[in-house]
Amino acid sequence: MVKWGQLFGANNERSRHRWAEEARRLLPSHGSDLPPSAIPAKEVTKVALRLKYQIEQVIPIELDESKITKANSAVITNQVVMTAKEAGGEEYKSCVVYCLLVVKRWFMKQSALELWDSDLHDVRAVACEIIAKRLIEAEEDQDYLMRKVLLERYSIWRNGEETEPANVIERAVDMHALTVIGSSGYQKTVKYLWHGWIVQDDRDAGHFVEYKHRGSTDYWIHFDADRMRTPLYQNGVQIFMSILYLVLYTECVNTVNEDGDLDIVEAIVYIMTLGFIADEFSKFWKVGRYYFGFWNAFNGTLYILLTTSFVIRMFALAHSDDSHDNPNQGHGLQRSELNKLGYHFFAFSAPMFWMRLLLYLDVFRFFGAMLVVLKVMMRESLIFFALLIVVCVGFLQAFVGLNQAEGNDSISNFIFEAMIKAVLTSPEFEGFDDYAHPFGLILYYIFSFVVMVILLNILIALYNSAYEDITENAIDEYMALFAQKTMRFVRAPDENVFIAPFNLIEIFGLVLPFEWWLPDDKYERLNHYVMSVLYSPLLLVTALYETHEAKRVRFNRKRGDEDDDTVEEWEQMDGEVDFETEGWTKTVERTRPNVEVDGDIIEIRKLQEEVRDLKDLVKRMGSVEPNSQADG
Repeated sequence: MVKWGQLFGANNERSRHRWAEEARRLLPSHGSDLPPSAIPAKEVTKVALRLKYQIEQVIPIELDESKITKANSAVITNQVVMTAKEAGGEEYKSCVVYCLLVVKRWFMKQSALELWDSDLHDVRAVACEIIAKRLIEAEEDQDYLMRKVLLERYSIWRNGEETEPANVIERAVDMHALTVIGSSGYQKTVKYLWHGWIVQDDRDAGHFVEYKHRGSTDYWIHFDADRMRTPLYQNGVQIFMSILYLVLYTECVNTVNEDGDLDIVEAIVYIMTLGFIADEFSKFWKVGRYYFGFWNAFNGTLYILLTTSFVIRMFALAHSDDSHDNPNQGHGLQRSELNKLGYHFFAFSAPMFWMRLLLYLDVFRFFGAMLVVLKVMMRESLIFFALLIVVCVGFLQAFVGLNQAEGNDSISNFIFEAMIKAVLTSPEFEGFDDYAHPFGLILYYIFSFVVMVILLNILIALYNSAYEDITENAIDEYMALFAQKTMRFVRAPDENVFIAPFNLIEIFGLVLPFEWWLPDDKYERLNHYVMSVLYSPLLLVTALYETHEAKRVRFNRKRGDEDDDTVEEWEQMDGEVDFETEGWTKTVERTRPNVEVDGDIIEIRKLQEEVRDLKDLVKRMGSVEPNSQADG
């Protein structure tokens, strides 16, 4: 059965949408703050062009995507992967994975421009991801993989100048390259970034270095305010502040001050709101319009409601409260009404307070997958609302025309209410019998049918398609969301981490009074002292956690394993079992199927060998018979 999403070309549209959003960066920093490309941009571009040519030759015609993506693909063979690895030679081999993502973007752009060959270019783009993933997973040197292949920044040559440097981790998140993001090496790197085992260099934020104390069991070494740059700890503080914000708001909304005065709890809520607004504004100022997204709009709406409530409450406080002495006085009544209106705005924002928690709970798999579904559904609903607006405007103009023909100067309110109720699947036909009969009633019937039967079913189909697409790749989508969240902390971090609402301390206690005149080294030291005092309760816990993790790191290093390795149940007796001595290895080898090649191909190869043996036998028999006759 053909899905509605396929009927509307949803898959191609999503790929073009992702290409259009490729330029959008999560938290881009200014180009002047980044180091130049680790490899000359022209050389990186040449490597990308070699890869593009190779993939065009490997996939000259449109193929089914499953032939590209399956593990034993006859198209993306080991030879093809090794050839792609050689595109950069020995000197520029570290940029090959980055160049594959660049080539993927080129094919996605070509797919949007050349619609007649869009399927072919889409398959080639998928091939770029598959090759990149296999190169990542084939790399045995994990330090080289993380430091040079995935975290080193490269540029290409575009329009006569170098592009802004970016690394594979950033580029894959920007392009929503699920296959690359789902590779083991990529996820390992994201894990190291999340736990702060790989950090940005203090001297050069464009480079990443290993946290040298991750194997130290000294408690006080880990008691360092700079460790607050770790995404894990920042996310923990944000979750705590969000819950505290909700608790304080619940206390305020359940205890109304009838006299209109602000109590201490309500004042704290408004102060925290100011901190969140300042944080959003500063990020928007640094990043620009590309920072603006769904959650920014959501939070912005919440902050506008709370700001409106605060302004109205301030206006109410500006009026004297004489209502206790003389309730008929105007000022007292005006203050009471303004105070009530302010509380209405304050209470109206309650659902958004609770929904705001989802923004910080996306590190958990269940919430993360559902948030991806909601995000895609909201994007798909744009098609529905675009159609709905056009239909509503058309019918509204018809109703206005009928109203004018009836001699009424202004349209009746019940027309707006009737149209809104039809959109909400609760139409009311009463009142249309006497409204430009019979045209008004017929027009409303048609409007209700178009909205309720056609448009709403299209919306349901789009939601269903989006839900199926996401749930089929729920794990990959969650890993992509987690990588995106990690990069929001890492990509362009502040030199001094003051998480909202602590950023108010930075603004009014440090930036305004000291930054403009204090030398940089002394100002940095002052920030370090303030953060040490501010985050000291949390640092006591994080230092204990890192000390515990350091013991595991040391244990793994003694065993010769990776720092993040864990000993599971099936690994606890590895040293006491020798399969080769027992003969179990040979037994398994005899019965092990060859899954790297399709079964039918294996049978064909056996048949070819048998035919070849038969031909050799016939040749030998043919050469023996003449010799026998000659001897006779």
